[in-house]
Amino acid sequence: MAQSASPDPPDAQERRSAAWWLHAVRAQERRGELLSAFDLAERGLSEHPRDLRLKHRAVLALARTGATEEAARRFTEYGLSASGDEDVSSLRARIAKDVALNAEGRARERLAADAAGLYHAIFARTEGYYPGINAATLWLVAGEPAKSRELARTVLELVAAEPQNAYYAAAAEAEAHILCGDWVAAGRALQRAAASHGGDYGALASTRKQLRMICELLGIDCGLLTALAGPAVVHFCGHRMGSGRFAADAEDRVASRIAEAVRRLAIGFAYGSLASGADILWAEAILAAGGELHIVLPFARAEFVTSSVRQAGPAWVQRFESCLQACASVRYATDDAFLGDDVLFRYCSELAMGLALLRGRYLDAEVRQLAVWDRGPPEGAAGTAIDVATWRRGGRPATIVSLHTDEELLEVSGTPSPGIDAGVAATGEDTDVTDGVTARPRRVVRALLFGDVRGFSSLTDEQLPRFSERFLGACASVLGHHGSDVWHRNTWGDAVYAVLGDATHAAACALELQGAFAAIDLEAEGLPPHLGLRLGGHLGPVFPIHDPVLDAQAFIGSHVSRTARIEPITPPGTVYVTEPFAAALVLDGRAPFACDYVGHIQLAKDYGRLRMYRLRHG
Repeated sequence: MAQSASPDPPDAQERRSAAWWLHAVRAQERRGELLSAFDLAERGLSEHPRDLRLKHRAVLALARTGATEEAARRFTEYGLSASGDEDVSSLRARIAKDVALNAEGRARERLAADAAGLYHAIFARTEGYYPGINAATLWLVAGEPAKSRELARTVLELVAAEPQNAYYAAAAEAEAHILCGDWVAAGRALQRAAASHGGDYGALASTRKQLRMICELLGIDCGLLTALAGPAVVHFCGHRMGSGRFAADAEDRVASRIAEAVRRLAIGFAYGSLASGADILWAEAILAAGGELHIVLPFARAEFVTSSVRQAGPAWVQRFESCLQACASVRYATDDAFLGDDVLFRYCSELAMGLALLRGRYLDAEVRQLAVWDRGPPEGAAGTAIDVATWRRGGRPATIVSLHTDEELLEVSGTPSPGIDAGVAATGEDTDVTDGVTARPRRVVRALLFGDVRGFSSLTDEQLPRFSERFLGACASVLGHHGSDVWHRNTWGDAVYAVLGDATHAAACALELQGAFAAIDLEAEGLPPHLGLRLGGHLGPVFPIHDPVLDAQAFIGSHVSRTARIEPITPPGTVYVTEPFAAALVLDGRAPFACDYVGHIQLAKDYGRLRMYRLRHG
């Protein structure tokens, strides 16, 4: 599974300065590419392990993604607690703030007061308006509105001396006015902030999140924040030229409607594939409007061109290459061959949707789907009709360009309705197909879990039967609880392998397995206390087969092997999952889980590097 990494690293023989790395990190932050920012900071630290600024930016990027626990762990690991630097001290307080805002009730107020105290101590030492305004806001969260307003008024005096075009000063002024109840003055400050952010969309997102929280706490209409709206994130899709649903003579009319749809939106970032027809038309229009294009291809580039571009004519191949050269990143959903399995297109589309939603979360932006669709039902295991229905099951907005001449742009939101999405349903993906002479199984997309117990090899013969009884018994109980959602299970020694229908059920199962292991009283069972369960999860296309040895259904394929390489690099007591798994969870929208980014990690046995996330309850 090839993925785009952060921006290309410098030549292995060329060492860059810490300042160069810091500039690269900040460039990614401004674009809301927080994962790439963290990856670059880590690479910079591999060359400059003592650099305070790179450590600070690495932890800040994690905190901005919502990975609060990982940010706190890195803060300690990097030795930042010993620093008296204002930015680093504020980062410690920021992590404490995030912990408080994730809590509820009295615990939230108590933790907010603790975080406010940290910010206030920095403010007393430096008189910086940044720690001052954060302390003021947290005093409000802590249930101390009078203390909040008093400090906000002090901040207003400080920012009055700052340049009028300073973004953070204007944002702090707006926040202080909101805390003091002066909406008119807050609006003026927000207008200045909007005019001075200089394309720093990461800063905009942080400001909006904080101000929205304050408005909700005070019962104020969040429409006040419209001035700080950033660019939209979109997923684009549509019928392929030459597919029988998009005729060549409709291209000009559809292109005109696509251009109109793009003009209506301030698109900053777009995710989709690049087949002939609608995909390329969307990509060209988005690039022409100054948007940033991120391409996701289902399999190898040459094979994709053969299957999905060249049939429409050589001009489309040239347009494909032009878009690919102009895009910001390219990901490949799988490294494997197409083999006629249309489910790979669906897997690719859903990965692109999830990536768009993750980017929208980091940018605090609206995420919308753009589709060229004839409103007809699906004709196989993948296609535009399925993409639209999948997107809208989460109640998300979509703009639909119809292929019918008498229809205008259709703006839809909410869950699918029979009038718009009639006939859209999952198709039979498990059926066999005939490939010339022999029949073979079609690939299906499944969630895969691999786990083992660190320290198992140190167990004595006396301990092994008890371990197997308690550990395997706990695994059997959890897997039994998930019933028909478990398509396959196996175990050997301390290892457990399970295949489930989707990422949401697999996430629940994985966390339950960790909980069941944690509930075992190792000491009472006569087992060493250093034992720890490691679990890795992935979502990918696999072949369903009949295993003649087990006399049961099983699943094979490169994605199974890849998942097995995740568990060895997972810390005991945790669950690490891949980006496709994380993207599937956010696309589901209903799953009570979260995935915190932990880095671009080398898998075991030289299986390459993948972006990994730590799974937790949301």
